[in-house]
Amino acid sequence: MSRRVPDLSVYLVTDRLLARGRELVDVVLAAVRGGATVVQLREKDASARETLELGRALLGRLRPLGVPLIVNDRVDLAMALGADGVHVGQGDLPPEVARRLLGPDALVGLSITGPADLSTLDPAVVDYAGVGPIFPTGSKADATPALGLEELARMRPRLPVPVVAIGGINAANAASVIAAGADGVSVVSAICSADDCEVAASVLVRAVRQGLASRK
Repeated sequence: MSRRVPDLSVYLVTDRLLARGRELVDVVLAAVRGGATVVQLREKDASARETLELGRALLGRLRPLGVPLIVNDRVDLAMALGADGVHVGQGDLPPEVARRLLGPDALVGLSITGPADLSTLDPAVVDYAGVGPIFPTGSKADATPALGLEELARMRPRLPVPVVAIGGINAANAASVIAAGADGVSVVSAICSADDCEVAASVLVRAVRQGLASRK
């Protein structure tokens, strides 16, 4: 696989409704200053046009910083934006179709919600897996039951691509998620709703490092 997967250690998923009235671009840039390494644009309440405008605003600020912008679900919007890639769920456009539409250089992520989904991941097509929810979460209304750390650890050897864990992850449990085998943590409210988004991201960076150190 010729594509280079970026640093996935602190993967921010956006949610304007959790940003406490702050501008999304300001929240994202603060998180990046704190160490967020990837940003996924996921605004379920926004129209396609609104999402396109948000994406343009984010891409214009993130690309000079070398931080990838991934679009959730919408391959058409990822194409329109010229985003770095797309993240699809089990009920979305199949990853092989997303790959064909976006081309060989785009990043394609796939949600894995349990062992039954493992067979849907082709490492020739998919660059990374978003595994979860690990813990119960309120940021995704249709989330499946929490997997837990033990299930994450059992699944990890069967995933031939980098793994970003998602679902109920925060500064208090991020290290344990990395210790269980994840390569990165994906968060929504832990950054978007924080008093200081930059500090929140930096705390997560330290937790990830702690988790990696515990595996040595």
